[in-house]
Amino acid sequence: MSTTAPDRPMSSTEKKVIFASSLGTVFEWYDFYLYGSLAAIIAKQFFSGLDEGSAFIFALLAFAAGFIVRPFGALVFGRLGDMIGRKYTFLITILIMGLSTFIVGLLPSYASIGVAAPIILIGLRMLQGLALGGEYGGAAVYVAEHAPHGKRGAYTSWIQTTATLGLFLSLMVILGTRTLIGEAAFADWGWRVPFIGSILLLGVSVYIRLSMEESPAFVKMKAEGKTSKAPLSESFGQWKNLKIVILALIGLTAGQAVVWYSGQFYALFFLTQALKVDGATANILVAVSLLIGTPFFIVFGALSDKIGRKPIIMAGCFLAAVTYFPVFTALTKAANPDLAAAQAANKVFVSADPAECSFQFNPTGTVKFTSSCDIAKQVLAGASVSYENVAAAAGTPASIKIGETVIPGYTSKGLPAADAKIKDAEFKKAVAEALKGAGYPAKADPAKVDKVMVVLILTYLVLLVTMVYGPIAAMLVEMFPTRIRYTSMSLPYHIGNGWFGGLLPTTAFAIVAQTGNMYNGLWYPIIIAGATVVIGTLFIKETNDVDIYADD
Repeated sequence: MSTTAPDRPMSSTEKKVIFASSLGTVFEWYDFYLYGSLAAIIAKQFFSGLDEGSAFIFALLAFAAGFIVRPFGALVFGRLGDMIGRKYTFLITILIMGLSTFIVGLLPSYASIGVAAPIILIGLRMLQGLALGGEYGGAAVYVAEHAPHGKRGAYTSWIQTTATLGLFLSLMVILGTRTLIGEAAFADWGWRVPFIGSILLLGVSVYIRLSMEESPAFVKMKAEGKTSKAPLSESFGQWKNLKIVILALIGLTAGQAVVWYSGQFYALFFLTQALKVDGATANILVAVSLLIGTPFFIVFGALSDKIGRKPIIMAGCFLAAVTYFPVFTALTKAANPDLAAAQAANKVFVSADPAECSFQFNPTGTVKFTSSCDIAKQVLAGASVSYENVAAAAGTPASIKIGETVIPGYTSKGLPAADAKIKDAEFKKAVAEALKGAGYPAKADPAKVDKVMVVLILTYLVLLVTMVYGPIAAMLVEMFPTRIRYTSMSLPYHIGNGWFGGLLPTTAFAIVAQTGNMYNGLWYPIIIAGATVVIGTLFIKETNDVDIYADD
């Protein structure tokens, strides 16, 4: 097939390919994002046997479980895609994704069936992750192999919009359901509606995908008898291909992933958990920024056809690394100015013997904090209060200093349960009163949220997402030969986005809980994005002029 194409409008067949691939992928991302958007409610429904903080972290980990298995889905479905074809493989993935989501909507809660509820939920999340591991590579390869040379960036960038559009659609359905039935009913049973309703989206997606033809590149390769008999060993057992997979991961997708998840998911979590903005308002603000920013996926995808994929992706990672701290600080001032003012005027300190301070990450809810240091930090973390650690002399009980008020801590080790409960209530009350007196708000004041500024900040974060994500599909497709393309590009993409990106919220919150500073979680995406800039700039070759129909 020719590697050049006349500068012509998009054909009706090409439009159908892009529409069908993109629409189906929007629905898959919608399914996947429902869980992330409803993490707090799902924590109460399925992890109600745990304390509130541990339940939320456990819910985030269950969300992350779907990301952890994505690379395995990439191996399973990538292999199928390279052996039997692109079309049928990503028809299977959407069926698995859609049915798993539908069942989540019907799943009994912890109160009804006990520990079986979270176990089944995490199993369904893993099925979703496996399906998504095969979905993205199939859609990206399918569109790229239909696109004329010189327009792959523009064509595949439509696939790149699907994750954001899926998130946007999930937020809108959630918001619409909440508004229609009220918060109480939504928290009780209404949260199930978006999951159950997704069966309609599944039906539409399957119908569309059944009407699609196989990729012309795969048809050509199959007719010539050049399909790979062992795409896994060929992709990862031969150094010439494996080194490209490794470079694609650390020099492209790892940085792209953390920028993407910081700009969309972490920003939403930060608004609701750290800044205490109510969920409905936060969802609307994020949705508006997504609506404004989404067209830039196409802009940067098309631009990458002209100036190259690499400079746009590297610029997005670089800007993220150097601007995240000031941008999220500005977000605090805009979304919760009372909190920003209190942090500046009355800093909080935890003075404790370092030997009695343990790691605050408690995903299973089985660890009972008994030392005065752990109890003090747990109370502050639960209130989303940033604090600084001060080392005290060995054996000294921990204390919390808020402004000029010092609250002595206590240890519950050896105390009878009833006495420990009384001590806990007294301590929390004293801390809450001191925080209130120092101007720390229990939640963001809706009247003081600078909505315009918040949307501007969130839109900037989304624009960084569009820079790193708009050209990535075309670049990954162009890095690998047709016979192993589905397998080879899927693995680094899903390790990057599934592990580096998907684990970002959980990891960032663990860092915040450990250090006490609400901004320290940003070090995770900053370091990874910075490393990608260095490695990608030095070792990744530009690909926008590559002939993707070449045999090697």
